[in-house]
This record gives sequence, C-alpha cells and structure tokens, in this order.
Amino acid sequence: MRAAYASGFDDDNPLAALEVGERPEPAPPGPDWVTVEVRASSLNHHDLWSLRGVGLSAQQLPMILGCDAAGVDPSGAEVVVYPVVADPGDPRGYSILSERHPGTLAERVAVPRANLVPKPAGVSFADAACLPTAWLTAYRMLTTRGRVDEGEAVLVQGAGGGVATAAVVLAAALGKRVYATSRDAEKRERIAELGATALEPGARLPERVDVVIETVGAATFDHSLKSAAPGARIVVSGATSGHEPKVNLRRLFAMQLEIIGTSMGTPEELAGLLALCQERGIRPVIDGVFPFSDVEGAFARLHSGDVFGKVVVDHTR
Repeated sequence: MRAAYASGFDDDNPLAALEVGERPEPAPPGPDWVTVEVRASSLNHHDLWSLRGVGLSAQQLPMILGCDAAGVDPSGAEVVVYPVVADPGDPRGYSILSERHPGTLAERVAVPRANLVPKPAGVSFADAACLPTAWLTAYRMLTTRGRVDEGEAVLVQGAGGGVATAAVVLAAALGKRVYATSRDAEKRERIAELGATALEPGARLPERVDVVIETVGAATFDHSLKSAAPGARIVVSGATSGHEPKVNLRRLFAMQLEIIGTSMGTPEELAGLLALCQERGIRPVIDGVFPFSDVEGAFARLHSGDVFGKVVVDHTR
C-alpha cells in the first residue's frame, strides 16, 4: 500500500527525511485490532517532530507518519480513529499512532477496535480527520480541564495554530466571550472573523478571564497570569516558545489560580466533540486540502509556518 513515512531523521530539514512509497499492509498485533480504510487524514506538528527524530529511534524506522484519520471499518461503517493506544512501556502510559504503531498516512491503518468512534453523517471525512488530535486537545482543555461551563470569558494565546484556532471556534460556539492573541496582523483579522476579540500579544484585556488556553509557553505565560480572574484555570498543552516560564507565585496563590496540564483526550470526549460539531454546525478551520498524490506538498505547507488551521490529506486522490 502507498504510505508517507519517516525514512530517517533530519533536524535542520525534516522534509528531507520524508519518503512516500510502498509499505507492507497493516499487521494487527492482536485479535482486538481492526484495519481501517483511510479516506482522509490531517497533519500535525507531531509529524514534523517525528521527522526530526523526536520520539522515535533509528530502530523504529521506517515509521508511517500521521495521528489523525477518518475512514471506513471492515463492516463498512464510517469512523473516526482515536489515535491514543495504551502503552505500559511509555512513561505516559500511552503512545500516539506513529510513535510505536504505524500511523494514518497510508491507505490503511490498524488500530484497536475500541479506538473507532462513529462518524456522524453530517460531518465529512475531511472535517472529521481534523478532530482527533488538535481539536480534541482544545475540546478537553475547555471542557473537562478548564471547566468553561463555570465561566464566561476565555483567553486563547497564540491563535493561528491548530489547537489555539480550534479553541477559539469551540469557545465561541459554546457562547463564551473569547479573546485571542497573535503576533500576525493577518491572523488577528482571521481570528476576529471566527468570533474572537483579536489582540496583540501582551495587550490588556477588557476583563479578566475564567479560562486561559495556553500553548505558547514562556513568551505569553506572564500575560496569562495577569489576565486570569480569581479562581481561573490556566490550561497548558504546549510550550512552543519555551517550557520554563517565570511564574509569579504570589499572584498564583493570592488569586487562587489553577495551572492545569493536559494532552489529547478520551474516546468519550472525541465522541462528544463530534456530536457538538454536528449539533451546532461547527466546521474545523482548514488551511488546505491536498491529494495523497501530493502529500509532500502538504508537509511543505505545514513546515512553512504560514498555516491557519489544519492541513488535510485526501486519500481518495
């Protein structure tokens, strides 16, 4: 079957380690695994990190890339693939597809049967393929971890990235007042079109917020603390600008703030996200759709750093 995979590692130019070609058919490791015919997938920065050698060893190569997919199971049902697999050998207790098990950037992928979530008829394969990683992370940050139902205002730092953009759309759909920061004026314009009040990084907000969605890290964390209302939750799922910010502990305890770490989500949360998208007509923000025949172009687009939303791969072309 055709697949996109890491053939080596290149920290300076990860695209040089990407190969597209024939790979063996999936070999399910147990009777509780099934093979899904992939109809669409989407890229994540996780894929670029894999090409740089983060999270993979040379002994695991070649490794089929990709965390996200939607497709058809052996019974013909349309499904979304939940990408997290229990892994006692990993310090986290789990691994994500393309870390230990081959990923979704192939004609077919093997996953545990329990990882199949029904795809609602009103959600396309392309839209569904955007949800299992970035959008699921944002959904969990807002709901389970951020308890956004207890508040009215949300700050999203660094809007434009996959998780941050998803958080803006979801928070607005949940009826919250949303503030979002970005260094890029064009991205601020686009974020405003999604229902947020767009601001430059570090700008004073009109009000303090109940939930902060933090994926940037050191560059924005002090602003996140200053923007938080008493009892607010600062939910962290990334640190693209640095992972060791200074934290004003006096503000932390005086304002009784919560700093909460999170990553990914559960199959039940993915089902909840799909239901929310169907019920409220939410469509993921898609930067572009590439045919699988130009998967290299999809990776180049993601690597450019100019993306706004998700990069989707159509496996039917």
